[in-house]
Amino acid sequence: MLKVALGLMVSACLLAPGAAAFDYDTSGKAVAYAMPAFAAGVAIYKKDWTGLVELSVTTALTYGTAYGIKQLVRSCRPYRKPCVDGGTGWDSFPSTTAAIASAPSSFLWNRYGWEWGLPAFVISKYPSYALQKSRKNKFVDGLASTALSWGYNILLVNRYHKRWDRYAERGFYSSLDGDTEGIYARAGYRF
Repeated sequence: MLKVALGLMVSACLLAPGAAAFDYDTSGKAVAYAMPAFAAGVAIYKKDWTGLVELSVTTALTYGTAYGIKQLVRSCRPYRKPCVDGGTGWDSFPSTTAAIASAPSSFLWNRYGWEWGLPAFVISKYPSYALQKSRKNKFVDGLASTALSWGYNILLVNRYHKRWDRYAERGFYSSLDGDTEGIYARAGYRF
């Protein structure tokens, strides 16, 4: 069911640019803000509370780092060229909107595998495209945010492993086997 929702998001992104008077800036921000909600929905669907915490931490770190770098690096926005000293428009690099979209897609890829991550990754590139099309950011701005999110997710996100669901098979076990070469005893504990 969630993969169907992801498919609907992709089709909405692909079909929407054909509409008259289409606003790329608004649609890019809408997709960017929907990505963390979608990734949180996947974690809740899987009852992965550790993953939900990891998603929150990596998204906050990615956004915070992008915002901090944006305050330090002076990069002129494309619609403001040429930028003049003392004016606005020097906060293009890296894109915080792309950071909000890229962190959940990188989380889905690193936590649940490429089956969830690849469609989310494709969708998360739409905000970068939309902001570039509306002349708010450059290609490099979105690429830097993607690199930040990928790095934080590599460092902080662990692969999801489903918990042991067979309750009757939990606990201590032992077995005694024999063949022509001898008798074998085995004991252990299943979590």
